Amino acid sequence: MTVPAATEAQFRALFEPRGVLIAGASTHPGKFGFVSLHNLLASGYSGKVFATNRDGAEVLGINCLTSVDDLPDGEVDLVFVCTPKSANLELLRACAAKGITAAFVTSAGYGEADEAGIADEAELVAVCQELGILLAGPNGQGVVSTPANLCAQIVAPYPPAGQIAIASQSGNFVSSFLNWSIATGVGISRAVSAGNAAATSVGDYLSFYASDSKTEVGLAYVEGIDNGREFFEQTRSVAAHMPLVVLKGGATDTGARAASSHTGSLATNDKVFDGACRQAGVCRAATVEEAFEAAATFATQPRPRGNRVVVMTTAGGWGVVTADAIGHSRTLHLVQLPDDLLAELDELLPPRWSKNNPVDLAGGETRDTIPLVLERIAANDSVDAIIYLGLGIQSNQAALLRNGPFYPDHGIERIVAYHERQDERFAHAAAEVSDRVGKPILTATELAVSHPDNPGPRTVRATGRVCYSSANRAVRALEHLVWDAEFRATRAGLPFTSRS
Repeated sequence: MTVPAATEAQFRALFEPRGVLIAGASTHPGKFGFVSLHNLLASGYSGKVFATNRDGAEVLGINCLTSVDDLPDGEVDLVFVCTPKSANLELLRACAAKGITAAFVTSAGYGEADEAGIADEAELVAVCQELGILLAGPNGQGVVSTPANLCAQIVAPYPPAGQIAIASQSGNFVSSFLNWSIATGVGISRAVSAGNAAATSVGDYLSFYASDSKTEVGLAYVEGIDNGREFFEQTRSVAAHMPLVVLKGGATDTGARAASSHTGSLATNDKVFDGACRQAGVCRAATVEEAFEAAATFATQPRPRGNRVVVMTTAGGWGVVTADAIGHSRTLHLVQLPDDLLAELDELLPPRWSKNNPVDLAGGETRDTIPLVLERIAANDSVDAIIYLGLGIQSNQAALLRNGPFYPDHGIERIVAYHERQDERFAHAAAEVSDRVGKPILTATELAVSHPDNPGPRTVRATGRVCYSSANRAVRALEHLVWDAEFRATRAGLPFTSRS
């Protein structure tokens, strides 16, 4: 069944509703009808909130109505449906009579279940189309919209605000992406679990995001695609407006069988899908971590003008491994340092520094060395991007000193404070130099996960950027950033320096 795309007004009703109705609110804190109402209220949603249940019981201070007929006319745009499947058609007809134009349906037992469920889903789609209601789901998890402080979900979490918009066939991956948003501090604008995507597909949501002023990057998870040509055209149009990252499940035979049982989707040929993504300008990721970090990198780093990379490290081994990762890359080039940059770095570093790329400081940094070296490297015309390794080492030692038996005596208190200030300065310097010069500087350290409160990675997050937990993950994120920049430059007929 072909369903016309939802209108701009219907999408606004879903993501920025004037009022929300929780249908099937429950007094039991373990039920979806309780959790969804709680999450809506706890997120700070400032629109009007209504709820219905059979008993008219009060839930979380909301006096529930026993019938949708008791709703005021024209004050609610979105109904969040937590009722049994058998009640949904009558419910939606009553909602339409009250001016509701968007419905998120959490109910399961539709197309993902059996032949009868498939028929019920088709009827649900037809009724919503007849009523002029945007249907999200069924079998979905919820919708998030930080510009509206909206968290209409049957699960946690609620993310910080930002510019990444998510559309996913799996609610679990919405949660995963939101969890990564919280962990990195890189925020979200919109997020929706498409569920069975009976009427509104992942591609439809992405198309809305492309015209959304609150969104700068698209992030999607898909399993199966019913109309490959339509999805290709939608993603190509979206990628023309903003970077788009896609993670696909069902890439193997075993994964495809799992996808079919999950949402009733049929997986597409993986090689065909991969080729279509590249042709459309879509960045395809292999893991949830890679997908989110690619999107977060698009949202927070300047667009590079070439693929020439310098690795700057406070310790040699990290630089070697990172050079290997760049050497294996088909996208990035570890540039040979030009003579003018070598001479500038010689003035700042002791004679034992590597005199090569990676730029190994060899433990020779003083108070201002790292900010100055970052600035000189970034300002050089032969460099397009920097990967910075070693942030947080001083604060890691400071933590051991602070927690040892001799703190704060023996001058330890003073050196602890100095070390922590230095790592804060270095993190700020990386962001400031990057912004001023207009080139990406990606910072990587395992302290981002082992000691996330270390002043180094903590300050990176405070600057609004990702602190990557390994050099390999920074390299992969930079590959996506460079590939997208080259794709756009080539299409626009603009210069792009690509060395191999």
